[in-house]
Amino acid sequence: MSTMIFVNLPVADLKRSTDFFSALGYSFDPRFTDENAACLVIDQDHVYAMLLTTEMMKRFTRKSIVNAREGTEAILALSADSREAVDALADKALTSGGSASNPPDDQGYMYSRSFQDPDGHLWEAFWMDLAGMENAATQQAADQAAGVSDVQR
Repeated sequence: MSTMIFVNLPVADLKRSTDFFSALGYSFDPRFTDENAACLVIDQDHVYAMLLTTEMMKRFTRKSIVNAREGTEAILALSADSREAVDALADKALTSGGSASNPPDDQGYMYSRSFQDPDGHLWEAFWMDLAGMENAATQQAADQAAGVSDVQR
């Protein structure tokens, strides 16, 4: 069996959260969804997020629940097939009740946009060109060996 991941996130309003992620095009697994929790399907085979009411989340930890609007507990990064797919997801998030987090980050071989869901959890959609990333690393190593600085480049 391959490893699956279930990220557990506390939410203040379960319906608002399920409406938000439904608007982004995601579905929920009804087997693990009720009035206290919703199983957000990110990748049918391996990746899920359990959206738990705050009271339900408290059943799984002795620690205090972080208010994601005030502190960062994690950044959940989702890969996309293209820059356009990154923009489409981030734009949907912003028009469906999410808010902007950081400005877009374009490094040429990698492009990302981040947003916060209605509970303040941080999400990032990103696309990367692995060949471009390797070329950039090779160029940087060559520049360092030649004593060329970023300013000179």
